[in-house]
Amino acid sequence: MKKIVVPGELVTEQRKITGEHVYSFNGKIYSDTIGITDNESTTASVVPLKGFYSPKQGDIIIGFVVSELFSGFLVEINSFYLSFMSKEGIREPLKRGSIVSARVIRVNELNEADIAEPRIFYGGEVFSISPVKVPRIIGKNGSMLEVLRRGTNSNFIVGRNGRIWAKGGNTNLLCEAIKKIENESHLPNLTNKMGEFLSKKK
Repeated sequence: MKKIVVPGELVTEQRKITGEHVYSFNGKIYSDTIGITDNESTTASVVPLKGFYSPKQGDIIIGFVVSELFSGFLVEINSFYLSFMSKEGIREPLKRGSIVSARVIRVNELNEADIAEPRIFYGGEVFSISPVKVPRIIGKNGSMLEVLRRGTNSNFIVGRNGRIWAKGGNTNLLCEAIKKIENESHLPNLTNKMGEFLSKKK
């Protein structure tokens, strides 16, 4: 059973593996944020309802180039710090305001990220959601992505940092659907509900 918890609230008294956004005290596990926990899971963790993106190595993100340095670029990725991207291996011209997707290759102890392997986007639109809602946009084994693509005929890429780039098809409907998923992410059978929603809209 899933429930919403607040900082300092008891998550479980059972002995479980501790996941993200929890801490142990006197043999009990508590939440350190506002979020959702699943009592039936074998791991005690909390999924935050809001928050900035916390970079993790291997994540694919979508960002905006904000400035050029001698050896690379600074990219805004919806985190607390700008990320550095080396010019090495970049064959297409980049400038301030360019939209790119890239992979996080390194994160230091201050949560500053280096990124690489950029893909440059031309045109299209960028939507923003809470980064903690990204797994719901993707769905189990990409199920929600497939529903969104079929329902809108849009070409889009979802970044782990809460940014979504989209081009073609019905991008207005895609944006509406994504906001609906974000607002209703706590509800069960959401993938089926979104399929019905998009079918009616079409």
